[in-house]
Amino acid sequence: MKTIFSLFVALFAFVAVSYGQKGTMKFAKETHDFGKVEQGKPVTYVFEFKNTGTDPVVINDAAASCGCTKPSWTKEPVMPGKTGSVSATYNAATMGQFTKSVTVTSNAEAGQTTLYLKGEVVAQKDAAAAAAPTATPVDKSKKKGTKTSR
Repeated sequence: MKTIFSLFVALFAFVAVSYGQKGTMKFAKETHDFGKVEQGKPVTYVFEFKNTGTDPVVINDAAASCGCTKPSWTKEPVMPGKTGSVSATYNAATMGQFTKSVTVTSNAEAGQTTLYLKGEVVAQKDAAAAAAPTATPVDKSKKKGTKTSR
């Protein structure tokens, strides 16, 4: 009985120590909405995270859900309390709604984190209209005053 209890205590201590010694990636946000994007113009968003754990975080890989998205990431270990980033560029080649994912694999406590890019690819004129501020309609029925010199 003492042996079983001792093994249980040793296992519990080992799990508690190894669990508490991990780095933790805390992203400011895990989804970014670009809104309307002009077709053929790539867009990039940088996801920033803070290591809130006790060990350095090392990103091993960042895999995109398709070839239209290219991720890059902080290659050096991110020390506790410091920040790192994962950047994702979407090529915006195909018109329509999109939702793309980037799966980040690291030595952090969670192991994997999935980040999302979304938006809508539109024609150039539609993207320009979406970016322009709304104009106030002008009432053309009013006549402008004219000056005459005598």
